[in-house]
Amino acid sequence: MAEIRTMKALRYTEKAGPLADNVCPPYDIISKDDRAGLIAKSPYNLVSLELPSDEDCPGEDKYAHAGKKLQEWINAGILKQDDKEGMFVYREQFAVKGKQYVVTGLICLVKLYDFSEKVVLPHEETLTKAKTDRFNLMKATFCNFSSVYSLYLDPAGTIRGILNHAASGKSEHEFTDDEGVTHRLWKIEDKAALDALIQAFADKQLFIADGHHRYETALNFKKYLAEQNKLEGTNADSIMMTLVDMDDDGLVIFPTHRLIVDMQINKKELLDKISADFEFAEYPDIEKAEEVLEQHKDKHAYVLYDGGSGFTLITAKPHVNDMIFENRSKAYSSLDVTVLHSLILEKGLGIDKQNMANQINLRYTRSAEEAVERVKKGACVLAFIINPTRIHEIKNVALAGDKMPQKSTYFYPKLKTGLVINKLDK
Repeated sequence: MAEIRTMKALRYTEKAGPLADNVCPPYDIISKDDRAGLIAKSPYNLVSLELPSDEDCPGEDKYAHAGKKLQEWINAGILKQDDKEGMFVYREQFAVKGKQYVVTGLICLVKLYDFSEKVVLPHEETLTKAKTDRFNLMKATFCNFSSVYSLYLDPAGTIRGILNHAASGKSEHEFTDDEGVTHRLWKIEDKAALDALIQAFADKQLFIADGHHRYETALNFKKYLAEQNKLEGTNADSIMMTLVDMDDDGLVIFPTHRLIVDMQINKKELLDKISADFEFAEYPDIEKAEEVLEQHKDKHAYVLYDGGSGFTLITAKPHVNDMIFENRSKAYSSLDVTVLHSLILEKGLGIDKQNMANQINLRYTRSAEEAVERVKKGACVLAFIINPTRIHEIKNVALAGDKMPQKSTYFYPKLKTGLVINKLDK
């Protein structure tokens, strides 16, 4: 099964300034304004490399520019490769709605496997454009800047015990970010502990939680190097991952709500169209939407908001539980997002899969408050507020060899990019 490996990490030195000023979120959630703010914190913020911009290098290829800047930072001692092999314990401590959480991950290299080998399992669809972008960056920099977030099962608690022991002393790094999340990092160099971890993962399957584009890009890059006879002597047959126990009490998944834009919609006509499959109830206070959804989490339930102070609760009728969509798996057909997309967005609103993929009439947000506010301001015509996907649903879809619709999961908090970098040339 999964083969994990040690790494000689490329890391920031004291010359770069505080580590907190140089790390960044994953590239795909960084806006243009976010990027500018990160660079204002530090000229060495990794966002310059992880999310290169044409504005930084007029007339020059932005990926090649990132590659040159990376080498400049290494030459200047801003980044330095560790002398010793190791793995890392990474902890995030945070609060959601007043409740405290701690989630623990292991940062290491993982041998790349084709999905057909059933060792590393995806759960979400990917976009070609994003994979092309990540491939060009990997080709120019020869690095994994950010790790793929993956889950594993450890019912005996073997791995948990090793990581807890490794993290019992003072961490190498500790800082709290602008969202109030505290990040801590420990390095494991002890050979006995490393060997024990490698052995413990030897019978594990890994379930990708976040980073599908990066994983598929790494597979493509490995194939590209092999075709060029340049794979040997590199680390490109592996990828940097942060591995988290699927039963970790600190795992939090946020829902991703659906927003409908640029359409003329008659709410009554929509409800009539879907009435064979759903029941409806009116509630007076939109601020209670998430509370009401929580009460209906064991059903396919959605809050429909089209403005005003109240909302409509849409709940699937019992026969919907037996439906199979697109000849896909039962696990796929049982997802809230699948039912929403198939029976409401497609059947009710006529938004087909191509429309969804190209985000013609569909937008996303993980904030229910933002969804409501955008409807009130007229930026969208309808919002569907939904419950979060659950961990066991991710596992079931992956084991069925299926993939969820895009934007089905949002793991919170996101892993910081820049704590540890994997240089692909040994």
